[in-house]
Amino acid sequence: MFSSRLWRWALQTKLVLIIVYLSAVVGVGLAARRGSLRGPVEFFLAGRSLGPLVLVATMAATNFSAFTVVGFAGAGYRLGFAFYPVMGFGTAFMALSFLLIGLPVWRLGKRYGLVTPPELLVRRFDSRPLGVVFGTAMAVFTLPYLAIQPLAAGYALESTLGLPHALGGALVTALVVSYCLVGGVRSVAWTDVLQGLFMFAALALSLVAVARASGGFEVGLTALAEQTPEHFMRPGAGGGIALGIWGSYMLLWLLADPMFPQLFQRFYAARGERAIVRTAVAYPVITTVLFFLPVAIGVFGRLHVTGLEGGDTDRILPMMVERFGGPWLPGLVSAGLIAAIMSTMDSQLLTLGSIVERDLLGLGRSDASSPTLSSEAPRNARPGRRTHLLPTRLSLAALALVGYLLSLRPPATILALATETFGGLAVLLPSVVAALWWRRATAPGLIASIIAGETWVALAHFGLVPSFGLLAALPAVAVATLVLIAASLPTRSAAGAGHEWRGLASAGLTRREWAGWTVVFLAFLVLSIDWWRFGEAPRLVLGVPSWVGYFGVLGLLLTVAFAVLGRRLIDRSPGA
Repeated sequence: MFSSRLWRWALQTKLVLIIVYLSAVVGVGLAARRGSLRGPVEFFLAGRSLGPLVLVATMAATNFSAFTVVGFAGAGYRLGFAFYPVMGFGTAFMALSFLLIGLPVWRLGKRYGLVTPPELLVRRFDSRPLGVVFGTAMAVFTLPYLAIQPLAAGYALESTLGLPHALGGALVTALVVSYCLVGGVRSVAWTDVLQGLFMFAALALSLVAVARASGGFEVGLTALAEQTPEHFMRPGAGGGIALGIWGSYMLLWLLADPMFPQLFQRFYAARGERAIVRTAVAYPVITTVLFFLPVAIGVFGRLHVTGLEGGDTDRILPMMVERFGGPWLPGLVSAGLIAAIMSTMDSQLLTLGSIVERDLLGLGRSDASSPTLSSEAPRNARPGRRTHLLPTRLSLAALALVGYLLSLRPPATILALATETFGGLAVLLPSVVAALWWRRATAPGLIASIIAGETWVALAHFGLVPSFGLLAALPAVAVATLVLIAASLPTRSAAGAGHEWRGLASAGLTRREWAGWTVVFLAFLVLSIDWWRFGEAPRLVLGVPSWVGYFGVLGLLLTVAFAVLGRRLIDRSPGA
């Protein structure tokens, strides 16, 4: 009788915590929706008004999804600490793209009234077919990543409340859709601030609880290192992260993450260049600290749970918290996991909805060749008259349904799903780079590049092309780059980059300065692929391999480099 009442009390505690958290998220979203119905720029970009604090929070929360929480823990369980640097430092290094791509994209977006990622290319080349090809590739390869969110929500609510997996995923999907439809990106950005802080707190408390149940942080990890030393070495348990794969991951995030449609669109939404620079500077600190938490929880899981394989390993974090978190922590962690899910899912849906409406269906946009797109609605427009947002809302709801249906029968682990998504999006980077800086690039060249690169990704999925010991994304990007050059040189574009475009895209640095900064960041990349320590026996410091601390220091040094480069770029900005 006593145990039954205790169980019911614990269940009620979890339920109350989750309901309170979700109510707070909805409340913040509704409170922040002011002006969101004035037009696409308000609905999708919050009126280009996101300051440094909110931009940092929304960029981080949008990027750190269920993959960060559930997928990282599962990878830690399978592979060990070797997964931490390729994510912690790899994602930190990716923030270089905020400076190199985010700043010119913000300038061009503000000058020409751009709203969606494909509109950058449409405006540059005056080619609607290019926008359709680019937008379709973005949508197709974002959908698997979108499906990860309800998949992980189902895991969390099944473990915590005993809800069927499909029902838990459906509830979270419906909630996300509801406040996205009402508040747009302004609501999403402010809820991201709350959700990001909540996610960090939940993960930190979870690690403390699991470590205490393991006899202490250092004691538990030291005992595990004696049982399974491969979880404390590179290339990880089962050789899962060999040297070529390690180097591929270090480059993959730099190639793929800025092509996440929801991150790309955030560049447009910034209040100014300083907000983007401060986001880049903060990123290495955030990833160095935050990404360690779920990986360490997954590694600790080896002490307590054995025999998990494949997709079941992604359940290790909710299992550990449910077992050792007492009556209240499982509810808190489930709410934190839902925070990670919602903060990514809402942004993905809004951005994909804008792409489907404006670029694929051709609704709610104006002539891309005009100097300023007419997406900027008057400030005194009446919200009740904004009927052009209806197609967006219908697209958003349809995309949410597709993502949910894909989550019901996942074909692989969360890590595998995410990696394939990243490969497909990385193929788009050469097209964006060419649109910004290569005068000889043409629309036919970019279309051929995207088709060739995505074809390589598909062939690699079925094992029909060689991997060269690397992740499939790297050869795919190389193919896309070569095809872009080869197809652009003999063709002519309908529109070239004028003087104004080149001026806004320019960083203002001299060739000698660029050469110096190239050397600096190549040095960071070489130091991150520390082949000279691969395979060595683990040397533990406070229970953690010594090379984990090495990457922590490397990430903090990267922050310093971003701060110096960012200040130079702002000082030399065309608008300075």
